[in-house]
Amino acid sequence: MKIMIACDHAGLELKQKLASRLRALRQDVEDVGAHDDRSVDYPDYAARVARAVASGEVDRGVLVCGSGIGMCMTANRFRGVRAAQVSEPLSARMSRRHNDSNVLCLGGRFIGETLALEILEAWLAEPFEGGRHQRRLDLIEGLSGT
Repeated sequence: MKIMIACDHAGLELKQKLASRLRALRQDVEDVGAHDDRSVDYPDYAARVARAVASGEVDRGVLVCGSGIGMCMTANRFRGVRAAQVSEPLSARMSRRHNDSNVLCLGGRFIGETLALEILEAWLAEPFEGGRHQRRLDLIEGLSGT
């Protein structure tokens, strides 16, 4: 699986650990930054990953900021992106099983390394159930703002 990963300054340390674990799990990882702890704007990084997921350039994305919320809000602005901000493994599994999430958003200031790695592995391993859940995703995809 090809996975693009990115963070802002608040998510740097956790992103590096997640990227390392992804590589250890033999995933094809593209780390697009940030690469140091200087203050940056998270929407720039979230948009880069979301565009890559939406276009099919990569299979999935992982985003890390202070809370995970801003990255998630930004990524979900892109058609075809189903970003989920989660803080424990069950939500990660359910976001895959029922929502076919393709971008995982984590809060570097909210969760520790061990929990984040558990979340990541649960999210990677869980398949999408399809069926009635696909029908609901199709309904979501058909929505447009007014």
